[in-house]
Amino acid sequence: MSLTSRIESFCEWLTHERRASALTVEHYRRDLDALAAYARLHRGADVDLDGIDLTVLRGWLAERSKTRVGATLARNVSAVKSFFRHALGAGWKGEDPTARLLAPKVRRRLERPMSVTDAGRMMDSPSATPEAPMKAGASGARQVMVMKRDRALLELLYGSGLRVSEAVGLDLGDLQGTTARVRGKGNKERVVPLGRLCVEALDAWREVRPGLTDVRTGTQDPSAVFIGRAGKRLGVRQVQLLVKEYGALATGTHAVHPHMLRHACATHLLDGGADLRAIQEILGHASLSTTQRYTQVSMNQLMKVYDGAHPLARAELPSVPAVAQRDPVEADAPARPGRDAHRVG
Repeated sequence: MSLTSRIESFCEWLTHERRASALTVEHYRRDLDALAAYARLHRGADVDLDGIDLTVLRGWLAERSKTRVGATLARNVSAVKSFFRHALGAGWKGEDPTARLLAPKVRRRLERPMSVTDAGRMMDSPSATPEAPMKAGASGARQVMVMKRDRALLELLYGSGLRVSEAVGLDLGDLQGTTARVRGKGNKERVVPLGRLCVEALDAWREVRPGLTDVRTGTQDPSAVFIGRAGKRLGVRQVQLLVKEYGALATGTHAVHPHMLRHACATHLLDGGADLRAIQEILGHASLSTTQRYTQVSMNQLMKVYDGAHPLARAELPSVPAVAQRDPVEADAPARPGRDAHRVG
C-alpha cells in the first residue's frame, strides 16, 4: 500500500473510529501530506512507510521551523506521532520512529480578556451601526435580517461560550427554549444554557430567517440556524470576518476573533462567582486545566473567594493585647541563664 493510501486510511480511522472533528482530520491530513512530500523529495518518489525514519522526521521539522511557530510545530509532531502509533498497531510498521521525537515547548501566552464594557458594546454593534458590515447594494429588508442574525450569533458566542465551529454547526432543532444542544470536539454532545438576551436575539432572528434566501433560486438551508445571504449555512471563515468587523467597531482594533468571546465568557462568569466546574461543562472542556487557562480573575475577586471560603479568613481572630512597657526595675535584674546570657557583655 502506498504512503498516500496509508495516510488516507489513517484519516478515515480518525473520522469513524476516533470521531475526531473535521477540522482536526483536515489539519492532520495536511501535515502528513507535507511530510510525505518531504520524504519523496529526499528519499525518492517511491518512498514508502519504512522509508520514513527519525532522520527524515527531524529534517522535516527543521525545515518547517523556518516558517512556522511553535504551536504549529507541536501540532505537526502530534499528527505524526498519532499516525505512526496507528501504523504500529495496524501492523504497517515494525517500530515507531517518533518514539524519540520531541515536540517543541510552546509558551502559552495569557490573552487579556475583553472587558465587560467592550463585550456589551460589541453585542450592540449590529443594531447600532446598520451600515457595517453590510454588503453594498443589499436591500434594506435584507440588511435588517442580517443585523438580527449577527446579533444572535454574537450573543451566542459570548453568552454561551461556543466555539465558532459549534455555532455554525447548530441546527434549528438544537435550540430548545433556554438551552441548546451543541456538538463539540470529537462529536461530543453537551447542553449549554442560553441567557435571556441570547434567547431574545435568537427569537428575533428566527422570525425573519425565512426571508433570507438565495436571490436567484429562492432556496435556503432548511436546518441551519445561521445562514448567509445565499441561503447557505454560514462557514467558520465568514463568522471570523464578521466578528473582526464588529470587534473593530466596538473596541477600535481589528484583533478581535471569535475565540476572544469564548475567553471573555469564561472569565466574566468566573469573575461573577460561577463555579469553575460549571464553566468547564459549559465550555465543553475534557480537562479542568484547560478551563483554567481561559480564565483570568482580578485579585479583588480572588480575595473575596478566599475570605468566603478559608476557615481562618471567616473566623474572628482574638484581639492582640497591647505590649506593656518594660518595668525599669527589670533593667537591673540579673541576666537569666541560657536565653539572655548572650546579652551580657
